[in-house]
Amino acid sequence: MRSLILGGARSGKSALAERLAGESGREVVYLATAQARDGEMAERIAHHRARRSAQWFCVEEPLALADTLRLHARGDRCVLVDCLTLWLSNLLGDADPLRFERERDALLACVAELPGEIIFVSNEVGLGIVPMGELSRRFVDETGRLHQALAGVCERVLLVAAGLPLALKGTL
Repeated sequence: MRSLILGGARSGKSALAERLAGESGREVVYLATAQARDGEMAERIAHHRARRSAQWFCVEEPLALADTLRLHARGDRCVLVDCLTLWLSNLLGDADPLRFERERDALLACVAELPGEIIFVSNEVGLGIVPMGELSRRFVDETGRLHQALAGVCERVLLVAAGLPLALKGTL
C-alpha cells in the first residue's frame, strides 16, 4: 500500500500519517527529511520526535530518498516519509543543480516496486496565488508535479484540513 497524505501547514497531516503507521501492524521506520538549519526548525523537529513512538526506528535523510527507501522498505515494515516538501526544498537548494532531477526521477522509478507499506507526507502548496520569486514559483511547480506523479502510483491519496482527512483516492 502506498499512501500520499497532503495538507497545509499544521493541518494534521503528520499526526494522521503517524496514526496510520501505528495502526498498520508493521514495524515502523520514520524517514525524516528535515534539517535543523535554525532554532525554529529545530523546535519543529523536536516536536515531531516527542510525538513519535519510541518503538519506531528513525532515519534522517534530507536528500537521497529513493536509496534510503530501497534500503529500509520491507514486506513487514511501514515506512513513513515526512516530508516531501522539505526534501524538495533541500534538493532545490543543493549545490548540484541537476541533483533534484536525479533524485526525483529515482524516487518516482522505485515507489511502485517498494515492498511493504509506504506513507508519504507533503504540504499542498498550490492552492494560493502564484509566488513572485523565481525559486518560489519553481518550488510550487515542482511540488505540484511531484504530487501528481505520486498520486498516480499511490493506492491512497488523502487531503487533510483542520485535522479532518478527505479521501481523494482509495479509502481512509
